[in-house]
Amino acid sequence: MTNTKGRVLYLATVYTHLAAFHLPFMQLLHGKGYEVHAAASSDQGRKKEVEAIGVRCWEIPFSRSPYSLKNWRAFRELGRLLEYYRFDLIHVHTPVASFLGRYLARATGQRPVLYTAHGFHFYQGASLRNWLLYYPAERLAARWTDGLIVMNREDYDSAIKMGFRPGENLFYVHGVGVDVDKFNSIVSSRSLRDKLGLKADDIVITCIAELIPRKNHLFLLKAWSRLTKKICSAHLLLVGDGVLRQALECWVNGKSVSRVHFLGFRRDIPQLVQEANIVVLVSRHEGLPRSLMEAMAAGKPVVASNVRGNRDLVDHGRTGFLVELGDVEGLAGYLELLARDENLRLALGRAGREKIGDYSLDKVLAEMDAVYSRYLPS
Repeated sequence: MTNTKGRVLYLATVYTHLAAFHLPFMQLLHGKGYEVHAAASSDQGRKKEVEAIGVRCWEIPFSRSPYSLKNWRAFRELGRLLEYYRFDLIHVHTPVASFLGRYLARATGQRPVLYTAHGFHFYQGASLRNWLLYYPAERLAARWTDGLIVMNREDYDSAIKMGFRPGENLFYVHGVGVDVDKFNSIVSSRSLRDKLGLKADDIVITCIAELIPRKNHLFLLKAWSRLTKKICSAHLLLVGDGVLRQALECWVNGKSVSRVHFLGFRRDIPQLVQEANIVVLVSRHEGLPRSLMEAMAAGKPVVASNVRGNRDLVDHGRTGFLVELGDVEGLAGYLELLARDENLRLALGRAGREKIGDYSLDKVLAEMDAVYSRYLPS
């Protein structure tokens, strides 16, 4: 640790999470002279992206499922890491890793520990099982948490009820940040439309989300099957991969739903967003979805489910529309309204771009820098 101010450990269940959301914050601390470490499970090869910015990475075989026996092995290996290294700050993320990490940090006498809740798994509308499992776990782990960072108002209120104190050990930040300039400056090249054989005036509705149950794609597809009967120039782009891809493709083929394009995992998200006319996200629950922030930064109108996180971003009727879960007719109606009215799309897009300035990466970096400064040695 020669010539460094100290050691910081980032902990998450999988490296995909760290690579997708936390590289700028690791770079922030690395640039300030801290030796940055990361510990997670390699799930999709994104560990190399974290290593590429100078972070020392450790393989800890977490499972996302709290019921998996793999987490016992992860518990032992993380314990050995914390016994060998002393960290000046441990920043934990994601439910399984954050619970085990906070317990082991306290057991090995390491602190301070920061926890970013990217969306508590207990929330308004969550299942009884979620409340019985995650709420008591978070109440217990609160005593091992020196600082809690939240990114939506519902979680902020829940944290206060758990005993966290605003400004002392509870901090609200505007998500993980979005590079507003990157999404605002790209000029559509029409390359994607050309590859898909779309016309210049076709309406492109894009959903960027992992194909997993939480993202609720079947709800979207049911609404889409109605919309295709009314607007023959609209195309639905599903960007992302996941365990439900085959089942969703079978549903589309079985119902003969037209103009649905499964694009899989992509790295050209700014270009895809710029070529869209409308962006949609109908998750069952969210923390603070970056796909909506990116769409708003690009000046696109959004349609989203009326759930925590989404409603922090979307002002109904001003920057987009919120629809209740299960309201297939309502979802199809909002998509049709936007598809038919270009002026409305432009107006909502402008308002969304204005609002998302508060969620820019520069501002979030400043917010996080202020939080880190409270806990790191000066």
